[in-house]
Amino acid sequence: MPAKILGENFIREGLVCPPDKLQIEYTDADRTGLYIEVRATSPGQGTYWWRFKNASGKTARVKVGRTGDISIRDAKAKVKTLRAQLQLGSDPAAERREMKQVVTWNTFFDESYLPHVKQHKRSWRNDEEMHRLRIAKRFGDLKLDQIRKKEAQQFHAELKEEGLAPATCDHYLKLIRQALNLAVEWELIKVNPVAKVRLYHAENREERLMSEEEVQRLLDVLDRHTGTAPNVIKFLLFTGARVNEALHARWSDIDRTQRNWVIQATNSKSKRRRAIPLNDAALEVLDSLWTKGRSEWLFTSSRGGDRMTTINKVWQRIRVQAGIPHVRLHDLRHQFASFLVNSGRTLYEVQAILGHSDATVTQRYAHLSTKTLLDAANAASDNVKSAMESNR
Repeated sequence: MPAKILGENFIREGLVCPPDKLQIEYTDADRTGLYIEVRATSPGQGTYWWRFKNASGKTARVKVGRTGDISIRDAKAKVKTLRAQLQLGSDPAAERREMKQVVTWNTFFDESYLPHVKQHKRSWRNDEEMHRLRIAKRFGDLKLDQIRKKEAQQFHAELKEEGLAPATCDHYLKLIRQALNLAVEWELIKVNPVAKVRLYHAENREERLMSEEEVQRLLDVLDRHTGTAPNVIKFLLFTGARVNEALHARWSDIDRTQRNWVIQATNSKSKRRRAIPLNDAALEVLDSLWTKGRSEWLFTSSRGGDRMTTINKVWQRIRVQAGIPHVRLHDLRHQFASFLVNSGRTLYEVQAILGHSDATVTQRYAHLSTKTLLDAANAASDNVKSAMESNR
């Protein structure tokens, strides 16, 4: 390691590796720890390194830069800064090693995040789809600590410009935020750069409730159809259950004596076991099923007894035939809630039957009780009038 006065002249003329060596180190004669490594494969070019002893007394080194990228003056200034940091207790080499260990978004998502959420999140396929469609293209090759708040904000805004609904844009941002929160929890990065990026919080509760006439048309169409799917649709309308809950229903979950259907925690969105009371219309649907005693499932896709997994295609045809193309399957749950509220049931009862873990979710149906409250007010008015007339 020949000592040299490392200056501009040496950088221009002295970066030569001897013919009998693969590489050589030229150290700074000023004993700053700075040296230049020159390889036989790159004559006239070199790499600045700073060699030092860390807090444990071990020799370490940090790459400062390439001779073609920064000047010798800038390299010495950088070394001076690194020496000051070392005296303050920092270990530049350890920090560089830590930075190298940070994985890219794609690696983290595929190898760490996705295996984790598959065990804890029913909607993990949605996360996988959002990652594949847009997030991977934008952030996939970036290391987790290279993702910046500004870039996340721009990505969020561009999704809206692309035409996605504000709520959908928020789902993308929430996924990034959730994943980086886990990265912080697992000590892969120190802070979550998108933790404070604002969501749109757009109102996304469009009501698609059917009129009495539309409900009757739907029931007429369902009665004309054969197969399992129409029965599933009726069951949803008469119980207010979620589609996934109905398709996972077993006969062992049905208690005809108590007129209850128990939804197991594994099939419930809230991950809590709950019971849905079975009204007469729901019991009639059950009585029409052939699967009793022949399959463990209420609704099967064939006579072979395999559980039905989707009714989307059938629903698309049925809703068009019924003249309600705007109604989604999930709207049948909202329709059931409207039946309850408009028949005078309290929001607490609606919350219990629908299995809402948060009462604020049930509050969206509060406006439906206007007619019921008006009827109650009119009843009070009638009683007052009767009392007044009896005192005359």
